[in-house]
Amino acid sequence: MTSDSGEEKAAEEGTMTMDERKAKMEQLRAKMRSTTKANRASLIEESSKAKMTARDAARLERQRKLAEVLRTQAEAEDRGEDVERQKNWDWTIEENDNWEKKKARKARRADYEFHDDVHAARRRYKKDLDLIKPDLVAYNRQKEAVLGLAPGSLSKSGSSTPSSSALTTFDPSGGQVVPSPEQRMAAESFYRDANTLLYADNKPTEDAIDRVVGKINRDIDKKGKFSRKRLNEDEGDITYINERNRVFNKKIARYYDKYTSEIRASFERGTAL
Repeated sequence: MTSDSGEEKAAEEGTMTMDERKAKMEQLRAKMRSTTKANRASLIEESSKAKMTARDAARLERQRKLAEVLRTQAEAEDRGEDVERQKNWDWTIEENDNWEKKKARKARRADYEFHDDVHAARRRYKKDLDLIKPDLVAYNRQKEAVLGLAPGSLSKSGSSTPSSSALTTFDPSGGQVVPSPEQRMAAESFYRDANTLLYADNKPTEDAIDRVVGKINRDIDKKGKFSRKRLNEDEGDITYINERNRVFNKKIARYYDKYTSEIRASFERGTAL
């Protein structure tokens, strides 16, 4: 059956006139041109995507979010709704409180001027606190020993607040916890004050030492890269009153310094006639 269809097709091609052949050739050429154009467009699109940097992607993402915000505002205004009220429905009370605290902290830290050493030290201390990641597992172990709790009771619960069923030792008569000698020593070590005699008995872990060393190295590198170099330090004396005048003086000096350098040097030495 396939051979019959092939023979019929060959017979039809044999009976085609010259005009029909030209028309079919034009159709094939048009199809080839459209395919080539589509392939080229696809190639250009893939090349542009490959050349797109992270900054361009972030810029497009910001533009997309801005377009969504504008569209949402326009739709809310058409419906007669409050945009801010509708936006606040997506936030919980805890998230709103955290956002308000973050804004207040940012407003407090917006003052970058130098007032005194105490203010600068406090700013530095607050910035260092943001980098601290406390070891809550070790803290909970110490607190369990102080409160007389079962080992792992605070670590398993994920909270530093002990439950009533976690206490292990009770006084049957008074219903209060009976502190053991080990518990008293742990409490003296955990809750230290000005009257404690314990000193230099803490042994930090290797990870804690690495964090301290890394923090010191980062501070040293940051201090080494910090520079208060001004733009006019390499140019010598200031001979301008604004940026436009500085550019103009630089252009003039490019052509006339070779003629006026000796005269200016004589004026500076006081030997000019």
